[in-house]
Amino acid sequence: MASKAAASAAIDFPRLIQNLKLGRETVAALQAFRKRNHDAQLAKNTLAAQPTSVDIAYYRSVLKNQAVVDQAEKALKDFKPVTYDVAAHIKAIEAFEGKAVEKAELTVAKIDEELKDLQATLANIEEARPFEDLTVDDVGNAHPAIFKAADTALTKGKWTVPGYNEKFGNLSLL
Repeated sequence: MASKAAASAAIDFPRLIQNLKLGRETVAALQAFRKRNHDAQLAKNTLAAQPTSVDIAYYRSVLKNQAVVDQAEKALKDFKPVTYDVAAHIKAIEAFEGKAVEKAELTVAKIDEELKDLQATLANIEEARPFEDLTVDDVGNAHPAIFKAADTALTKGKWTVPGYNEKFGNLSLL
């Protein structure tokens, strides 16, 4: 039990949430669970620190009405704590844990997929030729729409690029 407490104290939840980039629902559920757990631990520690025995002899010496003390003593002797069936709560916690684990596994799969895509992109960038070494044919082969647009413009007799003069000005000397 002490190892569980030490493990939960050692977890840096804000850093964990930030590094895993969990979804809003998962983060909200995790924070709500942490708050409920913290409140329950505070209540447990507060109650555990309180004394559990009642000194009936002290009350007999202080109070004049001995009937009240007798009644209180009888109530204390007859008191039997109620036991609660916590199986339903445990099932709810296990269901919540199952959902959290399922969402975490989905998140891990999604992150792994994104990581593979990013690594493939990085490898593609590293293997690409420098911009200075590219030729018009290389660009045209990569994007055939460029050649089609140029052919269409030439067949229509358009020798200028639309918007070029507006952006760079007319450089002709005529």
